[in-house]
Amino acid sequence: MDGNRVFGSGPALLGHRGLGRGIVDGIAENTLDSFLRAAELGIDWVEVDVRRTSDDRLVVAHNPANADGVFYADITGTEATGDGALDLNELLEALPAGVGIDFDVKTSMEDATRARAETTMARLANVAAREARRRPTLISSFDSGALDIAKELAPRVPRGLLTWVEFPIGQAVAMAGHLDVQVLAPHWGSLRPNDKEPMELQRPLEYVVDTVHASGREFLAWCPTVKFAQQLLDAGVDALCVNNVPKVLAELSGELVQAV
Repeated sequence: MDGNRVFGSGPALLGHRGLGRGIVDGIAENTLDSFLRAAELGIDWVEVDVRRTSDDRLVVAHNPANADGVFYADITGTEATGDGALDLNELLEALPAGVGIDFDVKTSMEDATRARAETTMARLANVAAREARRRPTLISSFDSGALDIAKELAPRVPRGLLTWVEFPIGQAVAMAGHLDVQVLAPHWGSLRPNDKEPMELQRPLEYVVDTVHASGREFLAWCPTVKFAQQLLDAGVDALCVNNVPKVLAELSGELVQAV
């Protein structure tokens, strides 16, 4: 990495759930094949959704429940992997060491009743600290309380604040500026006119990115279209978390080289 920068000289590309959300080139999201294929294509980082089972194992899954509506928090790791969920340790053992990992930690409702040292984030902290010794690593979450736990238990691993679809970008920038995080990661829907903030309420994209940088944070935008990804690169973002990795690499490879 470049000094203390999370994404080095950037801009970096992160594969969302591996190759991308859903099924990309016949490969399902959050599967070992999806992550390994993204690595084969030369992706810089992968974004990995992390959930906890009833017996404290960590699995890779986006939703809190499987396709049958069974919550991962209510079943064992063996039951979860038997139903198709990917064991986190299996992924980490197989993923080439040069590929960065953004652990998107999905806290569960049950974490509210646990001591801080027993939460989902606490279970992930040691894993993230270990991985940070051999690859670029980021812990991200929508849960600012969980990010505070990550700071306590894995203080050397960078942290990123995720904000949801069409979350007001001004509030996101200000919030990240006063949390102990190194990265702000808004959804791209917050960065263009939307139902919550029409055009007259939106600052120019370059102004938003410059303000994040002035606050000492890096800027990661997630899930933009390829067309909007180009606008984000032109505005100077540090990283993009993208769907359909093969398409993005094919269409933006030249722009990424020029940006560097």
